[in-house]
Amino acid sequence: MHKNWWKILGAVCVLYTVIGGLLIQVPTLPILHESIRNLYFHVPMWFSMIVLFTVAFINSIKYLSSGNENDDLMAVESVNTGIIFGFIGLASGMIWANFTWGAPWPNDPKLNSAAIATLMYLAYIVLRGSIEEEQKRAKISAVYNIFSYPVMVVLIFVLPRLTDSLHPGNGGNPGFGTYDLDNHMRMVFYPAVLGWILIGIWIMSMRYRIRLIENKRNHIHS
Repeated sequence: MHKNWWKILGAVCVLYTVIGGLLIQVPTLPILHESIRNLYFHVPMWFSMIVLFTVAFINSIKYLSSGNENDDLMAVESVNTGIIFGFIGLASGMIWANFTWGAPWPNDPKLNSAAIATLMYLAYIVLRGSIEEEQKRAKISAVYNIFSYPVMVVLIFVLPRLTDSLHPGNGGNPGFGTYDLDNHMRMVFYPAVLGWILIGIWIMSMRYRIRLIENKRNHIHS
């Protein structure tokens, strides 16, 4: 039990987010109205994705320095899980945009940058699938992963701030925390971010253990 406390914490936080996110009071704002509750689900997806891509980045560096196959497996499963959260973030953002901005995909630089970053990591998976030799695949994909990470950071955090954007906190727009993320919303938002990050790490760790079992079985049969 003491080893699984973080999994329990993640599950409790997400359950609390679902219940509190639907029931706890939110500010009455023009345009957003009740759709502001999507903040509890949309934004944590991106936090989780970034954390998982960071884990992949670190393990790719570790693989190039150590040659340990397990570091490569950890990197690829972190990317696999991060992509899932990225697509959920895009989908939830499209739903929110349709209600608030009148179109599921307005010409917004942050939306476009997030889509490019997600597709860039999807290309990482395609690259791995195109190389048969294990060590060559691991080395090339590790290098690709290391170079992709700073590009992802620029796409999501830097470029949208250099131009006008519909998103809060970009292009001169005030961020949620500066004008409407009140104490009621903070009670849900912060546990939501923590919970979804822990759930993402949990999913990644399960995928990683499954990959270890598959590799061990393949080595035995070969």
